[in-house]
Amino acid sequence: MLITHDTRCALDTVVDLVNTAPEEDTAPDGLPDVAALEVFVQQHQVSEVGVLTEFDLAAVRKIRSRFSAVFAAADARAAAGLINELIAAAGTTPRLTDHDGYDWHVHYFAPGASVADHLAADCGMALAFFVVAGEQERLRRCEAPDCRHAFVDLSRNRSRRYCDSRTCGNRLHVAAYRARRKEAAG
Repeated sequence: MLITHDTRCALDTVVDLVNTAPEEDTAPDGLPDVAALEVFVQQHQVSEVGVLTEFDLAAVRKIRSRFSAVFAAADARAAAGLINELIAAAGTTPRLTDHDGYDWHVHYFAPGASVADHLAADCGMALAFFVVAGEQERLRRCEAPDCRHAFVDLSRNRSRRYCDSRTCGNRLHVAAYRARRKEAAG
């Protein structure tokens, strides 16, 4: 599956956005205030965003939960329905643009759109490309028991199981190794 630069950026953004949500009620929100949203927007180079407000923060948190549902969707039909709702509500308006040193690419958000509509349109379309390509199963959650982070499995054989093999994957492999050694010594 060919993934263009702007689609990859949108995928990274949606994964990071979903992963800002608290995994449990007592965990802190990764977007606790407008300042954190501003940092998120800057780090992900979200273009054409004006001054952010509490309204923007609430709207981004709302679409974050809807994107989270896409990663939990049981099948392509369920994912497609969620994505269709997101991009329709955002008023998706495809247009070609070249800015900030990038060649021609497509923006799906309408000029002057809110940051939530911008994310819903561009990130929603990036996820839509996966559903259209029959690759919805690549939109996953980490299989580590103490982690439910979202990720996009871009491995060749669709075998990635953990959000980060150096942390979650390695931790589980070490625990399994120690359990086997303990059993063998026991």
